[in-house]
Amino acid sequence: DGISVLLVEDNEFNVMVARDELEAAISDIHVDIAGDGQVAVDKVAAHYYDVILMDIQMPVMNGYDAAKAIRKMNGEKARIPIIAMTANIMKSEVDKCFEAGMNDFISKPFDSEDLIDRIRKLRIVHNPA
Repeated sequence: DGISVLLVEDNEFNVMVARDELEAAISDIHVDIAGDGQVAVDKVAAHYYDVILMDIQMPVMNGYDAAKAIRKMNGEKARIPIIAMTANIMKSEVDKCFEAGMNDFISKPFDSEDLIDRIRKLRIVHNPA
């Protein structure tokens, strides 16, 4: 409950679906949107998020390069959990996500319960209470 999520996605329909699913599943959630990887990097530089949901194929800067840029930031921001959201779940693509510094991945279209479970697990690992 009460988490801040950066949703990095260039497709407006996917943004609408993901936001609706997240808001229905997590109470008091704040979902911020970035339409490309460069905007995502700029937003992370200016704000802290509990988790980042990162599309891979985007204009301006793709998800791999955005994740790499975030991992080069100072302090806590470099350790924000990043979940790749991709329609391509071939092993080579998944490996590339992890090589870029992402913590997990989920295929699109995603199952909202699976996504929430992945967010919960990453939050526990990165913010043990």
